[in-house]
Amino acid sequence: MISFLDFLTQVTQNPALLVTVLLTLAVILVNGWTDAPNAIATAISTRAIAPRPAIILAAVFNFFGILVMTTINKKVAETIYNMVDFGDNSHDALVALCAAMVAIVLWAVAAWIFGIPTSESHALIAGLTGASIAIHNSLSGVNGGEWVKVLYGLLLSTFLGFAMGYVFVKFVEMLFRNVDRRKTVGFFQNAQITGAAAMAFMHGAQDGQKFMGVFLLGMALNSGQTNVTTFEIPFWLILLCSIVMGLGTSVGGYRIIKAVGMDMVKLETYQGFSADIAGAGCLLISSLTGIPVSTTHTKTTAIMGVGAARRLRSVNWSVVGEMLLTWVLTFPGCGLIGFVMAKLFLAFL
Repeated sequence: MISFLDFLTQVTQNPALLVTVLLTLAVILVNGWTDAPNAIATAISTRAIAPRPAIILAAVFNFFGILVMTTINKKVAETIYNMVDFGDNSHDALVALCAAMVAIVLWAVAAWIFGIPTSESHALIAGLTGASIAIHNSLSGVNGGEWVKVLYGLLLSTFLGFAMGYVFVKFVEMLFRNVDRRKTVGFFQNAQITGAAAMAFMHGAQDGQKFMGVFLLGMALNSGQTNVTTFEIPFWLILLCSIVMGLGTSVGGYRIIKAVGMDMVKLETYQGFSADIAGAGCLLISSLTGIPVSTTHTKTTAIMGVGAARRLRSVNWSVVGEMLLTWVLTFPGCGLIGFVMAKLFLAFL
């Protein structure tokens, strides 16, 4: 396991590693302003918590999510780490990895400009896959056994997220059906803050691991190690990823908060709480099984399930359509950008 001082020494002495680190941190920053806001979107939209303390809450619980889940289970990081093979030439492999990171940043920033909550998880997987295809000129570098988990994740986050949102809000309504709703406002405001903390925790557990896996892959390739399949995640890396992700949330999250928490479905506090707990539960299941899922996808489908439980027209399906289109286009779109960037980088670097 590399120490932080050894890491700093390597970065200052090797420009290639410096570029890789900066690009990976840029992707984590982008993840912070496009994915992390989903964790606190519903709590802010229902006014259970103000934006500034919500951002601090998200940053803190992202950190603990990364720390705790990485300590007890690092399967998601291992899945991402082993998803593609960039070949035996460590220089070309590092260049291709850099190209994939550029593709992810470009795709995510474009989606952020339009206020559409794209999935950084899907963009990461697509970018890595496109770059791997470019370096091999075939699919031979794609690990099908790991990639199929992505398909499982799509099904899990879509159907389980929606179903858990629908069922959980119905359960809450049944429990409180004979209680004066005015008396439950304070309870559900506090409960929703807890739900937002749970979502932020699980966002760190899922997405933090994904990007640490890429970070460690870049460090291994820079050292000429192209066949490493196991690794240890140092504490300083967990802290670094958490800080950068929290910074991203603080500088750019409002557009996504508005799209997810305000435009798609108008929620009351008990509904926001139900969506948060349903989304967090779905993310917990996927993290423990090592399935990389989109936190954006999971949270938004949980919100759809909560809205549909009231009535289908409660959901703004035009906003949902924009999100679905972005998700559908992410794999081919970001994959193509990763492929093109890798070809360009390999030609000139």
